[in-house]
Amino acid sequence: MEHGGTTSHVAYRAVLLAAGLLVLGLLFRQLVTLMLAVLMTVIIAIPLDAGATRLEKRGIPRSLGALACLLSGLAVIAAIVALLIPSFIDETNQLVNKVPSIADSLRHDIHELTGAKPGEIGDRLQRFAQRYTNHPERLIGPVTSIGVGVAGVAAALVVMLITAYYMAVRPGPLIEGLVRLAPPDRREHLRHFLGRLRSAWIAWMTGLVVDMFVTGVLLYIGLSLIGLDFAVFFAVLSALLVVVPYFGAIAGAIPPTLFALTDSPGKAALALGIYVLVQQVESNLTIPLVMSQTVRLHPAMIAIGVVVVGKLFGILGLFVAVPILSLIVTGVDEFWVKPIEEAHRARQRAELELAEALPEPIEVESPRG
Repeated sequence: MEHGGTTSHVAYRAVLLAAGLLVLGLLFRQLVTLMLAVLMTVIIAIPLDAGATRLEKRGIPRSLGALACLLSGLAVIAAIVALLIPSFIDETNQLVNKVPSIADSLRHDIHELTGAKPGEIGDRLQRFAQRYTNHPERLIGPVTSIGVGVAGVAAALVVMLITAYYMAVRPGPLIEGLVRLAPPDRREHLRHFLGRLRSAWIAWMTGLVVDMFVTGVLLYIGLSLIGLDFAVFFAVLSALLVVVPYFGAIAGAIPPTLFALTDSPGKAALALGIYVLVQQVESNLTIPLVMSQTVRLHPAMIAIGVVVVGKLFGILGLFVAVPILSLIVTGVDEFWVKPIEEAHRARQRAELELAEALPEPIEVESPRG
């Protein structure tokens, strides 16, 4: 009788576990989208908080300081959009329309690799590009899985900006509320972790803005000097892809190099050389000066992490891959590695103190026969 009751209990728990896993699987995409939205809101709030703090030291109330920072940021973005986006969109549409002819220019090499007919290759590439130019909502990744279109994303962005503003105006209650979730003896450690994470994210954002600006300007100048068409498109695309570590630089160099190859191998070599030169400037000057001193992540970890984050969050997740990886690495370091090291050092100190407290052994001479 007892055996039957135990079996029924195990089966009941197994059914509950299966049901829980099923519900979790159904909610996973929505939870991922929510996590991404919260993370992006926090990332927006951090520079607003930093700007409001600086202005507060000059006698400006935090509410006005945060609002001034938000409006200034939106004004800068609007100016960039007004300056670049019309040309970018125009060149994008022209490039999409020329995709079949570009593919035909490379038809012999592609035919040898794929075995497809040249016309089929051009049509496939054009249809692939038009999937995103005609339906830009496909670029927003897992958000589309819950029925949110471009208008919904725009509304969510407005909510995120408003929420980030209020977070920057009064960050204290949020931080203290989060800190109070930890045991009293660990709260100071949690404050240290949050401060370290904040510094890392600010360094990442600063480096990203500088890196995107330098990359876009240098690529536009270089591609224009060699007479490559659609220089604005390729420069803006590469500047946006800078946010994706390592893979972004590689992905940004492929389209202009292939496009230049339709003109001549020499121009393709020049285009590739420009991208290599700009990447060297980025790796040896921009990133070390403004970002890598604070965001300390191993290149292999970043490369693997970007793939995992992209799989979970979609294309938009790639734009916040570094903050996510920084959060994970900093959390592991603060709450796992450091406690283990502290415990090891405590054991060493205890053993040393015990050894010093024990009396020295007395040597007894053995009697001689």
